[in-house]
Amino acid sequence: MTQTVIWTIAILVMLGVVLAVVLYIVAEKFKVEEDPRIDEVEKVLPGANCGGCGQAGCRAFAQFCVESEDMDKCFCPVGGNDVMQKVASVLGREVAEKAPMVAVVRCNGSCENRPKINEYGGHQSCRVKAALYSGDTACAYGCLGCGDCVAVCQFGAISMDPQTGLPVVDEEKCTACGACVKACPKNVIELRNKGRRNMRVFVSCVNKDKGAAARKACKAACIGCSKCAKVCPFDAITVENNLAYIDYTKCRLCKKCVAECPTGAIHAVNFPVIKPKPAAPAPAEAPKPAAPAEVEKPVTKEE
Repeated sequence: MTQTVIWTIAILVMLGVVLAVVLYIVAEKFKVEEDPRIDEVEKVLPGANCGGCGQAGCRAFAQFCVESEDMDKCFCPVGGNDVMQKVASVLGREVAEKAPMVAVVRCNGSCENRPKINEYGGHQSCRVKAALYSGDTACAYGCLGCGDCVAVCQFGAISMDPQTGLPVVDEEKCTACGACVKACPKNVIELRNKGRRNMRVFVSCVNKDKGAAARKACKAACIGCSKCAKVCPFDAITVENNLAYIDYTKCRLCKKCVAECPTGAIHAVNFPVIKPKPAAPAPAEAPKPAAPAEVEKPVTKEE
C-alpha cells in the first residue's frame, strides 16, 4: 500500500514536470513580442478607460498610438492636448493640437414647451422606452428624460433638471468622451467644439417633421423655414429634412441666425450680456433772464 502511494506521487510529479516543460516550450515558441513603448504611453494616460478615444481602453489606445504611422487619428479626449503632447514625446513624434469639445443637448423640449400627452410606467431607461414607443409627448424625436446619459457619465458632468426634464451638461467637468452620445437612443446629444471663449451657437432641436407638425409638438421646435440659412453670411447653416444644422467649423458666432429664428430653436451659449447704453442726459436749459422789476408810480393828488 505504501509503495503504491509513493509510485502515484512520483508519477504525478513527473507528469507535472513534463507538462510544465511542454507549456514553457509552447509559450516561448508562440509568444508575442510587445513593444515596451506601450507601457510608457499607458503611464502618461489618465487611466479613465472610458472608450472616448475609440479604443477598448487606455491600454488598447496606447497600443494603437504605438502602431499608428502618425498621430492624426490618435486623441485622448479626457487628457486633451496636454496628454497627447506627452504621448508624442514618448514616441518621438509630433501631434497637432485639437480644439476642445463638449457635449451639447440638442433638445429644447422642456415641460413647458413640450407637454406630456401620456405617462410611461415601465422601466426607467431611455433605451427601453425608445424601443417600446415614441415617448411621453407628441414629439417623437426629443429627449426621453430617463437619464441614461447621466448613468454612463464617469465624470459627473451630466444631471437631469427637474424643472425642464432635460439633461444639463457641466462643461467644466465634461471631457467629451462621447459616452452620453452613444447612450442616447434619440441622438439628441452631440459633441461640438467648445468655441472661442466657450461661446457656441447651435440648433437645439432634432425634429424632422414639417413645420406645422413640429411646432404643434413643441413650441420651440425648428420648423425648417430656412430663415437662419438665408441670413448667415458664412454659409454655416444647412436645412435638410425640415431641420436646420449649424456647422461649427464655419460658424463665426455672429448670432444673426439667433435673432432671425421665429421659434427660438437656435441657442447662443456663454455670450456676454450686452448692457443697454444709458440714455444721453438732456441738455441743460439756459437760465431765463429775470423779469424787470415793476416800478411803482408815484401817487398824485388827483388819484
